[in-house]
Amino acid sequence: MPDTDNLFYFSNDAGKVSRPPVVFLHGAGGTHLHWPPQARRLLGQRIFAPDLPGHGRSSGAGRQSIGEYARDVERFLVDAGLNSAILVGHSMGSAIALTLALDFPKRVLALCLVGSGARLRVAPQILEGTASEATFPAAVKLVNDFAFGPSTAPRLKELAAQRMAETRPSVLHGDFAACNEFEAMARLGEITVPTLLVCGAEDKLTPVKYSEYLRDHIAGARLVTIPDAGHMVMLEQSEAFSSVLAEFINSIPYRPGQ
Repeated sequence: MPDTDNLFYFSNDAGKVSRPPVVFLHGAGGTHLHWPPQARRLLGQRIFAPDLPGHGRSSGAGRQSIGEYARDVERFLVDAGLNSAILVGHSMGSAIALTLALDFPKRVLALCLVGSGARLRVAPQILEGTASEATFPAAVKLVNDFAFGPSTAPRLKELAAQRMAETRPSVLHGDFAACNEFEAMARLGEITVPTLLVCGAEDKLTPVKYSEYLRDHIAGARLVTIPDAGHMVMLEQSEAFSSVLAEFINSIPYRPGQ
C-alpha cells in the first residue's frame, strides 16, 4: 500500500478521477482497518483511508489536539494531489473532519460524521487509565466494553480490543486528551457543505442525542440511526452503513479536479 509524508494509506480506485475522492478518518487508537472492507472497497468509489500519525503503519508520534490532526490531514490531501474530498470521520475522526470543514473549507466537498458530536468529553477513568502503562490494559477493556452494542459478535469485540491494545499508550492517551478538549458547538453554523450523520442506536460513547444536536445546528444535515449497533456502527452493521454511505457519496455533485 502507498504512503505519503510518512502516512500509510489504503486506497481503492485511486486513479478513478471521474469520482470524488473519499477520505476515511479513523477514531482514537484506530487505523484504516476500523473501516470495514465493504466501506473501504465501495464499488466504483475513489477511496483513501490513512493511518493517522503514530497509528497503525504510519510513522511518527500521535498528536495532542484535533487541530494538529486536521493539519496533518490537510497536508495529506495536498501530498496525495487531492484538491478537495468527501470526508468520512468516525468519533475522533469526525472531530478532525469537522475542524477541516471549519478551518480549511475549500478542501471539503461533503461530510459524513459517524458516532460524532460537537463536543467529545472523555470519562476521567479513561483518561487516567490510558496515562499509565500499568493501567492501560484495563482502560482498553473499558473503552471496548462501551464501544459495542449488546448484540455484537464476541469475536468482533475481541479483534477490536487486540487492535487498540497494539496502540502505544502515549498515542491513545493523546487521542483521548485531544477529544476531551474538542469543542465546536459555537461554529456549527459555519458549515455549508452537505452533511450526513450516522449513529448506532445503542451508542453509549456518543449517544444519538449528540448527532441530533449536530443535525439541528448544521444547515441541511441529515441523520441516519442504524439499529442493533453501538459506537462502532460501521463494523457492527457494515452492510447497512456502507449502503447509506454509498447513497450519500453518489448524491454529491462533482467535477473532475474540483
